[in-house]
Amino acid sequence: MSENEAPSSEHYKELAIEPVAYIEANGLGFHAGNVIKYVSRYKHKNGLDDLRKAKWYIERLIQIEEGTSDGG
Repeated sequence: MSENEAPSSEHYKELAIEPVAYIEANGLGFHAGNVIKYVSRYKHKNGLDDLRKAKWYIERLIQIEEGTSDGG
């Protein structure tokens, strides 16, 4: 592993592109990046829990985009 490579986790080994590479290449922010991360790994790590986390981040991102975020 080079200095510029993140350590790979087992639940990303089956993917063609690691989520961090996709997120960085597309300039996604924290919330959208977490959606990508959790949806990408749900079959290989935490199943429905990861899908629920992705849903939470999507809903939070919608609140932010709508300007209805309460800051917490």
